[in-house]
Amino acid sequence: MLEIKDLYWSLPGGEPIINGISCKTKGRLTVITGPNGGGKTTLAKLIAGVEKPTSGQILFDGEDITDLDITDRANKGVAYAFQQPVRFKGLTVRDLLELAADGSLDHTALCDLLGKVGLCADEYIDREMSGALSGGEAKRIEIATVLARNAKLSVFDEPEAGIDLWSFSRLVETFEEIRNNSQGELIVISHQERILQIADDIIVVADGKIRISGSREEILPALLQGEYTCACPRRMGEKK
Repeated sequence: MLEIKDLYWSLPGGEPIINGISCKTKGRLTVITGPNGGGKTTLAKLIAGVEKPTSGQILFDGEDITDLDITDRANKGVAYAFQQPVRFKGLTVRDLLELAADGSLDHTALCDLLGKVGLCADEYIDREMSGALSGGEAKRIEIATVLARNAKLSVFDEPEAGIDLWSFSRLVETFEEIRNNSQGELIVISHQERILQIADDIIVVADGKIRISGSREEILPALLQGEYTCACPRRMGEKK
């Protein structure tokens, strides 16, 4: 379980981005939504350890991980998929998936992981993670590496960005499968209604603060009715 206590973070020049966020995950799948520029990605980076908060605490399974970097948090069981995937020239897709899984993977396991993000293993396992891959391909492969980790907590920052409709549908199914059949917990940053519909809990972040949070049954109808217009969910294919 993740718990955030009175978290603040500011840009180097002093502009506040996260302004006293406190929350606790309760379900298996928590979706964080809200307007662009509201602080969602920054919050995800603070959870993963990419950024360090100005003040406040982050607790994971009761342990204070506030001062741990991204590597130490990964060792504790926190995995993170960036909004813009990192390229790794010289490493193949197989290399990355096996590094994430901390061991060799047979063809069946590779097919299963890549199939969950809408890719055929035979076409991708020996390809290099370089600029030759499209943005959407790199995004899906990075999501597959997070799935390979089988982490206690997996954080996905706008996983729908740059992927096609079919792959998005498969990804939603994968999130449902993880929520229903694994012991891990998911936090997904998203505007997409289909992802919001499978959430256990929804947190709306705007201006660096939590505007409202609660169960899907409580929060989603209000979003769909436009009561929180700054965070009105989009359907796949709609423009930001």
